[in-house]
Amino acid sequence: MIVLDSSFLIGFHNERDAHHTAAKALMERFLRGEWGNGLLLEYVFLEVMTVLLVRRDLSVASSVGQLLLAAEELEFVPCSDLFAETLKTFSGQGSTRWSFADAAIAHVARHRADGLVLTFDDELRKAASLRVPQP
Repeated sequence: MIVLDSSFLIGFHNERDAHHTAAKALMERFLRGEWGNGLLLEYVFLEVMTVLLVRRDLSVASSVGQLLLAAEELEFVPCSDLFAETLKTFSGQGSTRWSFADAAIAHVARHRADGLVLTFDDELRKAASLRVPQP
């Protein structure tokens, strides 16, 4: 299992993104099953939809949303049940500057994905307990 971050998904689905080439290489490895199934957190889904709407348009955001929710390689992770643990992770993060969504990613990655996260987020990369594959 591996947790997918919005920076990775946006980079892959937006050819204008600075990380697009690297995201394509990582997506190929993911789709080959190198890390098993992906975990798509509800918070990440919300970020992806919002950013694609702003940076691209509604049709791109809607298409990507439908694609993500239908993907057999992904497990959608509702975040309501994770709220209290995410708040603890967020509040106790120390020297990083994670968003609340990043704290949820870190929590789920540690507990369900052996620390694996597909991300381009520098703050997530700082955590010694997380492992971020390189393209």
